[in-house]
Order: sequence, then C-alpha cells, then structure tokens
Amino acid sequence: MRIALGVEYNGQSFFGWQIQEGVRTVQGCLETALSKVANHPVQLFCAGRTDRGVHGMGQVVHFDSNAERSLHSWVMGANVNSPEEVSVLWAKPVDETFHARFSATRRRYRYIIMNRKVRPSFLAGRVSWERRDLDVQKMAEAGQFLIGEHNFNSYRAVACQAKNPVRTIHSLELARSGPFIILDVEANAFLHHMIRNIAGVLMAIGAGERPVEWAKELLHVCDRTQGGVTASPHGLYFVNVTYPEHYEIPTTEAMPLVW
Repeated sequence: MRIALGVEYNGQSFFGWQIQEGVRTVQGCLETALSKVANHPVQLFCAGRTDRGVHGMGQVVHFDSNAERSLHSWVMGANVNSPEEVSVLWAKPVDETFHARFSATRRRYRYIIMNRKVRPSFLAGRVSWERRDLDVQKMAEAGQFLIGEHNFNSYRAVACQAKNPVRTIHSLELARSGPFIILDVEANAFLHHMIRNIAGVLMAIGAGERPVEWAKELLHVCDRTQGGVTASPHGLYFVNVTYPEHYEIPTTEAMPLVW
C-alpha cells in the first residue's frame, strides 16, 4: 500500500529535509518514527526538499508499506515517535501512480521579513530580519518581471544540481503588515536557493541599492555571480503543494502572517 502524509515542521533545529550522514534532518527523524510504526524500514519521498532552517507548513510525502495499520495509527504513531518539532497532520491511501514529488503541479512558499531597526527576539529564527527601510511597492514592481517561464540561472545556488534552470512562476505577491513584509511565490517547481535569492534581489531593490529593472536584467544574464545576496533561511516556509484533483490530496489551510 502507498500512503501519503501531510507534514509540518519547525526547521530551526534541523539540517534541512534530506537525510545527511551525521546530522539531524526532518526526513531522518520521520523515517525512524514511521519505521517503528510499520515494523520495517520506511523510505520517504517528499514534494520538495527544504534547506537548513527552513520550515514546512504543507509538506507532502509518501511511502510504501505492507503493514496493516489504520490511517489514525499512521498519524498518531508517527507523532508519538517523532520529535516535537515535527507533526504528521493527516494520512491518506493513494494509488501507485502517485508520487509526492513528480505528481505535484505547483508549490507555494512564503517568506516573512521583519523590517525594523531592531532585531527580533520572540520571532528569532521564524522571520528574516532586515534593518534597511524597504519600499514594498518597488519590490512588488520588480517581482512582476519574474512571473512566467524563465531561465532562473541567476536566481539559483551555484551548487544547484538541477539539469534545467527553466521554471514557471505562476504568482508572486508582496504585502506589508506593520513591520512585516510578506512574500508569497507559487511556481511549478523551484531551484536550490531560488526563493532566498529572489528575496535577496528584491530587498536590494527595496532598499534603493538597485533599480527595479535589475530583477529583469538578471534573468537575461543567466549568471548567479551577478545576482544579489542569498537571503537568510529564517522566515522561509514551504506552505502548500498542488496535485491533480483525482488524487484528492488535502490542501494546507492559510497560515497567519507570523506567530
């Protein structure tokens, strides 16, 4: 049987999603927990890998098992055996054509910036902090250049292993609420550090260090070394994944601006 799970996690104490030797990862902890429930080794496949310090609100994973367990048992058993920073929200049987990564059609991220002179205390690690005064209108104007299908080579990490740098951004929105600036981006898929590099470029434009057109110019040069600073992972949330309707995968409820 193939089971899909909805997962949320606080990424502050993890070295990202993917298993790495000698460090604590979300995948490693959750696979250990599910293996105890299944009474056999479990291998997880996720909708999108997240970096060290990045949080997950609507991560979707799947695994195969011949163990007979109720959906309630998969959820509760996984949560009992997982660290408190990781929670399984739901479990659902899916057919063998479903794949958490390859069946996904869209993914959505949210990046939260606290824009004030003084660093955050209660929200440390949960928001990105930018002391420079940012012009959200200019950031929003620059972001419109990125919507559509483009070569995002200038917006991905130098070490990105994706063979094709072309991605399609379906929507990119910015809004301010008091000291908080909210960046929401939805695309068919993302490259390594793509959201953080977009945020770095938009913040440089918002601070007046670069013109609005710089966001467009970077698309054309296709050179990461010409891009801006990679923004902090703090404040980045993997919010939701979209799948074809016939899979009936639950969607994540809209989250608050901040905690």
